[in-house]
Amino acid sequence: MAINLGRSNNTVNALNLQKNDILDLTKKNPGLEKVVLGAGWDVATIGQDFDLDIAAFLLNSNGKVAQVPNDVIFFNNKFSDGICLEGDNRTGAGDGDDERIQIDLSQIRSDVQKIVFMVTIHEAQSRRQTFGMVNNSYVRLLDVKNNEKEICRFNLKENGSTVTSVVFAELYKDGYDWYFKAIGDGKIADLNGMLGLYM
Repeated sequence: MAINLGRSNNTVNALNLQKNDILDLTKKNPGLEKVVLGAGWDVATIGQDFDLDIAAFLLNSNGKVAQVPNDVIFFNNKFSDGICLEGDNRTGAGDGDDERIQIDLSQIRSDVQKIVFMVTIHEAQSRRQTFGMVNNSYVRLLDVKNNEKEICRFNLKENGSTVTSVVFAELYKDGYDWYFKAIGDGKIADLNGMLGLYM
């Protein structure tokens, strides 16, 4: 699958991925173990509080979450083997990543074949909020051992969208190799609704 080799605005040699692009992390970064998945966004609607939350589902070979809540990383369950959600940014204010997940690929359980990353809008239905009200959404992958150098970035283009959750990307394993796939699929669902898709 073709990958756009364009450079992001502020990071030399980082890949700008397009939807459905797949990056062979092990081939591009031999010995890669510790990475950070960072996500960021800006709120387009002035005066409204938006609480966007990043989450990760650890999936088995059948594409299912085997252990709840252990295999669901979110603001109420921040840790599992080899993965940690750093914190919960409730406003999206400020520059840089709004929320980050640390991943040690060498410590992920052997039965976990895929990690799916998504961003949901907390209480989106009651607040009447959608991703159409959010600008400049992105996820990016950083190499921890290389001073958090940006490996790749995926900018979401969901202008005018009515969705309340977006599956941004996934890390998946093929043998001993890890791959990163840009997805960008939106859903009208909360976190529980998203979890239901993987049960």
